[in-house]
Amino acid sequence: MIAVMNGTTHAPGRGIAGAPTHDSPSAHRDTGILVVILGAVFMALLDATVVNVATPAIRGDLRTTGSALQLIVSGYTLAYAALLITGARLGARHGFRTVFLLGLTVFTLASAACGLAPGAAALIGARVVQGLGAGLMVPQIYSLIQVTFEGRARARALSLYATAIAAAVVVGQVTGGLLVSADLFGTGWRPVFLINVPVGAALLAAAARLLPREPARTARALDLPGVVTLTAALLLLVVPLVLGHERHWPRWTGACLAAAVPAAVLFVLVERAVARRGGAPLVPARVLRSPDLVWGATALFFCMSGYAGFLFAFSQHLQTGLGESAVRAGLTFAPLAVGVAAGSLTWRRLPARWHLPMIAAACALAAAGYLGLGLVLRGGGTGGPALLLLQLVWGLGLGFTTSPLLTLALSGIAPADAADASGVLTTVPQLAQVIGVAGYGSVFLTGAAGPGGRAAASAHALYATALPVAAGSLLAGLAVLPLLRRSSGIRLRTPSRRSRRRRTMARS
Repeated sequence: MIAVMNGTTHAPGRGIAGAPTHDSPSAHRDTGILVVILGAVFMALLDATVVNVATPAIRGDLRTTGSALQLIVSGYTLAYAALLITGARLGARHGFRTVFLLGLTVFTLASAACGLAPGAAALIGARVVQGLGAGLMVPQIYSLIQVTFEGRARARALSLYATAIAAAVVVGQVTGGLLVSADLFGTGWRPVFLINVPVGAALLAAAARLLPREPARTARALDLPGVVTLTAALLLLVVPLVLGHERHWPRWTGACLAAAVPAAVLFVLVERAVARRGGAPLVPARVLRSPDLVWGATALFFCMSGYAGFLFAFSQHLQTGLGESAVRAGLTFAPLAVGVAAGSLTWRRLPARWHLPMIAAACALAAAGYLGLGLVLRGGGTGGPALLLLQLVWGLGLGFTTSPLLTLALSGIAPADAADASGVLTTVPQLAQVIGVAGYGSVFLTGAAGPGGRAAASAHALYATALPVAAGSLLAGLAVLPLLRRSSGIRLRTPSRRSRRRRTMARS
């Protein structure tokens, strides 16, 4: 049986059940907390994509070079990805609420600096700081959900979190296109960043009032050697993947990718040495020994890399190959967002014994959506009604996969290790999206530059991209099969009466 948290487990066959009954004020407070933390993570993930649509306007206004434009887009992602696991440990050390508020403050102020930047250098620096704020804020989400919600409410919160992750990428393209096209008060691209300021301020005010204050804890050392070696390994992996294609993969990109492997090995050795000395490693070995976390994170990696890579290729095909505007291209993805939301919010209604087979089947469904879209668009046309239906199939496959995988990956993790597991789980999808866009995106961009008309070459490139993406989705389904022998469903444990009493006192 797969379980999360302490306390007594649910009866076999009942799935996620047994959540305590909240009184009305507590229920309203929990709803407010959920709105705050999901709003914050949605804003952070939105900013990873919304700027892509604004790059032509930024380049024309600031007269930036191509390299500077790349850093404006990727500086955020690099800082964000590098800090996620460290941000999770800072939350465990100083309090999830405290670090969340700090990250949200940094993100909001950096957004204002981005919107007011007088030149490319200032904008690049502000984007890096913005990514650091997101790297502090986002890893606290899992832990805050764990502290605040129980039973069915926790499962629903994780489902909404998965929906926010998937929807933010789609909404980012639409929002960016609308804001740039509107040219509010002649400000051009700047509202893409400035819109975060009032939203962030409102979330800060609500978070300060609603987020539960945590009881005093024994502080764990930060493990600076682990921070340094992990950050180096992540940057050696992410930097060449983000910048490599635009720079035609110079030699330094290959050298960095090759160096990432020994850097990762060095990180493991450093962590073992810290553990032997009785310290607190950044990622405890017992966390990585959880089969639910390992297989769940592996499946999540394949799902999110394929999703991000194909979404990038599909968006490029619509705008470059078919000549659609950024706004129209973004709106084309509406059925995808509907499918993701429907799957994420309804999977818990299925019997518990179906949960893991459901994930495997949903991965196959997503693969069918990828292949179907590649085939329908292969001729260079718009796809007609089949385009909408296949996007819905793709979205349903993704929705019935990502949300239960997040729950699955947290299974068997002790409460004391929740922050460390949160860091791993927030890093995996982020790295997956970077690697997916770099890998699958390179397949598409190489094919789109081939012979033939622009629309035809782009269509064939999209089909060529759909094949490995679909294969990756099937691998995600295979990754959860080893767990079928040891589980009858994805379940959450109900906290004990004493645990609920402590949680109630913490909120007051």
